[in-house]
Amino acid sequence: MCNNLELFDGEEEFLLLGFSEEPEIQPLIFGLFLCMYLITVFGNLLIILAVSSDPHLHTPMYFFLSNLSFVDICFTSTTIPKMLWNIQAQNKAITYEGCIIQMYFFILFVCLDDFLLTVMAYDRFVAICHPLHYTVIMHSQLCGLLMLVSWMMSALNSLIQSLMVLQLSFCTDLEIPHFFCEINQMVRLACSDTFFNDMFFYFATGMFGFLTLTGILYSYSKIVSSIRGISSGKYKAFSTCASHLSVVSLFYCTMLGVYLSSAGTHSSRSSATASVMYTVVTPMLNPFIYSLRNKDIKRALKAFFVKW
Repeated sequence: MCNNLELFDGEEEFLLLGFSEEPEIQPLIFGLFLCMYLITVFGNLLIILAVSSDPHLHTPMYFFLSNLSFVDICFTSTTIPKMLWNIQAQNKAITYEGCIIQMYFFILFVCLDDFLLTVMAYDRFVAICHPLHYTVIMHSQLCGLLMLVSWMMSALNSLIQSLMVLQLSFCTDLEIPHFFCEINQMVRLACSDTFFNDMFFYFATGMFGFLTLTGILYSYSKIVSSIRGISSGKYKAFSTCASHLSVVSLFYCTMLGVYLSSAGTHSSRSSATASVMYTVVTPMLNPFIYSLRNKDIKRALKAFFVKW
């Protein structure tokens, strides 16, 4: 018999099974994810401090980069601290309300990551294809508007999907074979009809994924065409895009790998392991990708540490 969790006065809890049931592996998992989380937070925080402290970096490109770093910090903070707490407390439980909240913010920040990468591709397109009009086109009002639209679209999508999950009834089996409340795993546990949840999920994922990926591919097709027409300075022109292109490739390839691996093996545990790539590894590597290939960021970081 199925019961709606709202009738249980918040007493029912989901169980996040994580990666392994073996107790001897838990300290290793805890240490590994704690290190990755600290590196992610520290690395992205350094990017934000470097951009905010150096007036030379107060440009649209670095404005979007600092916002991406902020979103990446929030993205990993949505899932990893709860997983670490559960391992430390030897308790896999998460409340129904906590699961819904975690799911809401996870969807919000993964959508924001997607939109920000698209906006950054557009910024590089304008900088390379229309350099003389760059400051006119990419003015502060437009940058603010692009960020506002990204937040609004992401929040709306996340709110709708979370409210749709709230309408579901759940059976007595409340074990989630994942390290966070992933929406597909939540829907699989429902014993009520999930047709509209599935349809909206695939519609939203397809629409946002198609629009953002199309925008990125269009921007880079124009960038490549423009660079090919330049007689000199081709390397310098494309080097400004190399970091962003690396992050885009890492983000989309890892997400694609998650869905392909889960579809091919039909294993929820393998899906959880693959999800680590875009939920933890990608946000952790972003600061390294941008700082190691960017002289302006390295100069700003050096100046920042000299002050302190």
